[in-house]
Amino acid sequence: MSRLRMRLMLGWSAWVLSNSMAMAASVDVAVVDAGGKPVADAVIYALPRSGGALPKPSRGASIAQVDKQFSPRVTVVQTGTPITFPNRDTVRHHVYSFSPAKPFEIKLYVGSPPEPIVFDKPGDVVLGCNIHDDMHAFVYVVDTPYFAKSDAAGNAVISGLPAGEFNVAIWHFAQAAPVRSQRIVLRDEPRLPAKFTISVRPLELVIPKKQ
Repeated sequence: MSRLRMRLMLGWSAWVLSNSMAMAASVDVAVVDAGGKPVADAVIYALPRSGGALPKPSRGASIAQVDKQFSPRVTVVQTGTPITFPNRDTVRHHVYSFSPAKPFEIKLYVGSPPEPIVFDKPGDVVLGCNIHDDMHAFVYVVDTPYFAKSDAAGNAVISGLPAGEFNVAIWHFAQAAPVRSQRIVLRDEPRLPAKFTISVRPLELVIPKKQ
């Protein structure tokens, strides 16, 4: 290969890379409660206003049972994502959900179940253990690959967004009422800020009782 051709190929590759990086934007989200304190474990997601096909889930997720607790407490996945439930305790667990978005149960087991659970409908899913009543976790399933979860400081970053218009929405397992989504327009900006204020309820008012 000639040096000129090599330079042209390298130049083309650099141009493609730089432009693809320029097209990928991020939304920096801050989540606080009514008193201005940061809210952790809030799910923030961006839905394209134009509709159209979106990338499918490229990998699964995992929710472990450790020290008789689910870890992580909150998981967000795209519709169609398989989730495994490894039991890393020395006692057996019985994982279940009564939620309409994904009712299921994995009866008493240790180790890893042979098959993951595919979360194929959008919505919120509450997890419990039929043996340990104080074990609870939450899965929120969204119809988009663009999502994030707030950390202990109430911050989250939705990255990899293409140019376009989006509705940025929020969900929290203890929110007292739905929160209106925010419309954003991504053009040449590499990053945009967003802020949500939500009211949260005590956990004992959130967990449904076993039937």
